[in-house]
Amino acid sequence: MTVSIPELPLVTLSDDEQAVFEALRFDVQAQRWDLGLLDAYYNGEQVIADLGISIPPQLRGLHTVIGWPQIGVDALENRLDIDAIRYADGSDSSELTEIWGANQLWHESQLAHLDAFVFGRAYACVGVGGCGTSDCPPLITIESPRDMAVVYDVRSRAVTAGLRLYEDAGGQAATLYLPYATISLVEVDSGWQVVERDDHGVGLVPVVQFANRQRVSDRAGRSEITPAVMSITDAACRTLLGMEVSREFFAAPQRYILGASEGAFEDQEGNPVGAWETYIGRVLGLERDEDGNLPQVGQFDAGDPGAFTKVLDLYARIMATQLSVPPQYLGYTTDNPASADAIRSAEAQLVKKAERKQRLFSTPWADVLRLALVWRHGDLPESARNIDIGWTNPATPTTAAQTDAAVKLVQAGILPPDSDVVLELVGLREEQRARVRSDRRRSVGRAFLAQLGARAAESAGGEAPGEPGD
Repeated sequence: MTVSIPELPLVTLSDDEQAVFEALRFDVQAQRWDLGLLDAYYNGEQVIADLGISIPPQLRGLHTVIGWPQIGVDALENRLDIDAIRYADGSDSSELTEIWGANQLWHESQLAHLDAFVFGRAYACVGVGGCGTSDCPPLITIESPRDMAVVYDVRSRAVTAGLRLYEDAGGQAATLYLPYATISLVEVDSGWQVVERDDHGVGLVPVVQFANRQRVSDRAGRSEITPAVMSITDAACRTLLGMEVSREFFAAPQRYILGASEGAFEDQEGNPVGAWETYIGRVLGLERDEDGNLPQVGQFDAGDPGAFTKVLDLYARIMATQLSVPPQYLGYTTDNPASADAIRSAEAQLVKKAERKQRLFSTPWADVLRLALVWRHGDLPESARNIDIGWTNPATPTTAAQTDAAVKLVQAGILPPDSDVVLELVGLREEQRARVRSDRRRSVGRAFLAQLGARAAESAGGEAPGEPGD
């Protein structure tokens, strides 16, 4: 008689899984310092190295902040707004919109773009939804590279393994993403223990990487906060700190007294008075010495803060070049205000940069949606081979200019008047375009009913609809 023994789930990782887990955990821990430094520059929390020459010890604790890295990153990220999610073949895209809206990706997508610009990369993870039904939309979460690392295959342009570390109920926890399983682990005294294993067997890792400024030899991506940006920020902060020190001497310039008696610096009881009291009071009421001579009082020339402002303006122009933003974004202004054409010309590089980023992030967002469809249906629908990610115009032209361009394209016969592309060129949002499409259908329906009424009236002897005989 044969007895079947039920197969128990593994509470530990296999040797191969353990090797992948340890390698990725090392990557997460190794990159945290560098990513933390980038985050500090973005938040204006970096520590500026003091050269110890011009800053007195009393002002060593003074911290100056210039938020130029944040301004440059935000100026680029603010021009990346996803406007529509649809199938490229024009089929019904309501399921894509449902998945996108259920995961709040209209604004969560901005977090992925921001982290990709600050850290050089960000990640999106796809999993089973938490509503407990088969119709539940898949769960899509945005993950920070400070807590996640992946193995990226350049040939397939896909993630082949991933690990996310996080805090759970006061302890360390992790999720290991593999092509055949998603494994949840917790840290115990003896190591890491498996608490849940989802053997999905899909053959795909449900993780998508958003890499910024990739190179052929560096697919992990690079931050927009480059070493040049950090260096200029440090120099500008030191200049601002020097201006703060100069302001102290400019507001209360140093003075000198020659020939004063010791009693000039004592109160009525013979106790020495404070430096500030001496500065604001005693200096103004010095007595003559025994020879009848008045002490000689003078003042050292204070430094002109204009020298510091000129240096800051120079740094602002250099930083504007590094960040591809107009100099006025960083506070640099001139006596002659820039014209509208000059402003558009200054923003041209930023607009082109934003357009390139839109093309860069369109592919990973389409991959995220394809993974969500696979996790929901078990396979990929044929229409999902090509998914179009619609972006708003990063150049932010005026409504009049957009309308004029759309009218000319229609008049030239390049676009039909009822094309949805015309509505996009005008600048209408997706919900506005949906209302326009609904109004068009109602208008066509009313016209069709009017035609039916006219034909019915003709067949009834010319009586109008609603009169006797209809």
